[in-house]
Amino acid sequence: MAEILVLYFSRGGSVARLARHVARGVGEVDGMSARVRSVPPVASVTQTAAPPVPDDGAPYVEPRDVAECIGYAIGTPTRFGNMAAPVKHWFDGLTAEWTSGTMVGKPAATFTSTATMHGGQEATLLSMHVPLLHHGCVIVGIPYTEPLLSSTRSGGTPYGASHVAGPHDDPQPTDEEAALARALGRRLAQVAQRLAP
Repeated sequence: MAEILVLYFSRGGSVARLARHVARGVGEVDGMSARVRSVPPVASVTQTAAPPVPDDGAPYVEPRDVAECIGYAIGTPTRFGNMAAPVKHWFDGLTAEWTSGTMVGKPAATFTSTATMHGGQEATLLSMHVPLLHHGCVIVGIPYTEPLLSSTRSGGTPYGASHVAGPHDDPQPTDEEAALARALGRRLAQVAQRLAP
């Protein structure tokens, strides 16, 4: 069975829950499954390494996950209209994959969560597209043929799935946000099947 890497960093749980919905959407496509992984946190203290396996949640991503999967869904909380530092750090460590062309021709999608409706969701999703384009990925979003994209009153953009956590940091996506995340996962899996050798 072909796999899509659903990779995320999550601090409050919102992005982790979106990742599960994206993975569910991937699994709705025959012959496809999701490989869910997380990005380890980074800290200013670099002498102490993060444990190889997190205490809870998805295992940390390894280079073989990138090589073995035929597509990528990458999620992050928004930090001032940009991806969180751990996700940027992960991207910065992909030099070997870039020089070998590991990700070239594979589809990729992005997802995010913000505290407010105008907290930079679209800017964050677009900022994540840039390194994916440098790796030769084919960017996959949510087309407007998905009816919820035109009616959502919370998260969801054509650039990727999103969630508005609100002032109380509610990690649970709305029904619309969850449906759009699943739609993104399905579309990514369908495109990956078409592009796979």
